[in-house]
Amino acid sequence: MSSKPVITPAEAAAPAAPASPGNLNFVLVAVFIDMLGIGLIIPVMPALVGKFVGGRDEQAFWFGVLAMVFGLMQFVFMPMLGAISDRVGRRPVMLYSMAGMCLNFLATAWAPSLAFLFIGRVIGGMSSASMSVASAYASDISTHETRAKSFGKVGAAFGLGFICGPALGGALGEINLQLPFFVAAALCAANFVYGYIAVPESLPLARRSAFSITRINPFASLLKLVRRTDIRAVVIVFALSTFAQMMLQSTWVLYTTFRFNWTPGDNGTALFCVGLSAAVVQAGLLGMLMKRFGEVRLSLIGLVSGCITFVLYGLATKGWMMYVFILCNLLSFTTAPALQSIISRGSDSHSQGELMGSLQSISSLGVIFMPLLGTAILGLASHLPPDDWRIGSTFFLCAAMQAVAIGVAVFYFKAHRMRT
Repeated sequence: MSSKPVITPAEAAAPAAPASPGNLNFVLVAVFIDMLGIGLIIPVMPALVGKFVGGRDEQAFWFGVLAMVFGLMQFVFMPMLGAISDRVGRRPVMLYSMAGMCLNFLATAWAPSLAFLFIGRVIGGMSSASMSVASAYASDISTHETRAKSFGKVGAAFGLGFICGPALGGALGEINLQLPFFVAAALCAANFVYGYIAVPESLPLARRSAFSITRINPFASLLKLVRRTDIRAVVIVFALSTFAQMMLQSTWVLYTTFRFNWTPGDNGTALFCVGLSAAVVQAGLLGMLMKRFGEVRLSLIGLVSGCITFVLYGLATKGWMMYVFILCNLLSFTTAPALQSIISRGSDSHSQGELMGSLQSISSLGVIFMPLLGTAILGLASHLPPDDWRIGSTFFLCAAMQAVAIGVAVFYFKAHRMRT
């Protein structure tokens, strides 16, 4: 463990960086580019992997491994970057993230072999785990009255990046598979230069803390969550629903490519529709739906909608059907917020941050394991004719997870006499 820095009286009295638009803009652009980069690879990376392997089964397998490596790096480095930023300040860590993402995109674009794609994924996972640092920077430069608004802007940048990423990646990928990564690298480099020249540190020395190994353990929060017997069943429901969504995201492009012969542009358009639908529901309709149905009923409605839609995705015989099912599945985007609200009610106000962080750890585990499982199953079915229903096996597994989640949720709500 490192000792705390020596602080002079003048340093201790130094105020935090002012809440200037320029400071927050740097954070917003950083978060946007992080998510843009993740979204960029979704429609393009499977095709890029396909250039270095011999068949569809290998393509599915190695794409799953690459996705798992990226998720594992995020899971390990997310708490580490947060702890380091408490010790050395937010600005160096944010600049590190920008530089690392730039290297990630360049390594991927210039990759002459599959091994170089792995190098890019490792660097990207280590660098893109800066969401917690971005939120901390936003908190540092905000007053008590403006903090919620700042967090809302960070969340909006997060969502906007994930909406625009697949669409931009698909469009640029139609021109050249490497082009999306060069564009993203240029954006990262520009934001690094801007941050280095114009953005001050937000965390004064007086408020910095010592670095501790115990603070970077990514499993600590999960263990605390598992011990919460009062909300364990709802946590299981949340985990099953989250894992199903992660499997959907990791196999979508390969599935539509194998079954409908979709191009990166086709997938970019479809994923843009998914992201836009999620944004409309969660940002515009969620409050109204919560008032109309209540969080318990809404969570069940979302789970049922998702379960049915997963089956329909797996049975689709024409590409246009996927767009119809996306639009018919709007209510599934209410599931996670409703479940988070139910879980939040079971904890006191002093542990809300830790609780939400623990739920994020569940999502991180899904990013690690679900791509590997989903692509392995899809690889086994990749030799089948496009009209064979078994190609949709990954979606049927997602539906099964949702069905189990529905059963657990109904049992829990009835046992606790929560109105459904």
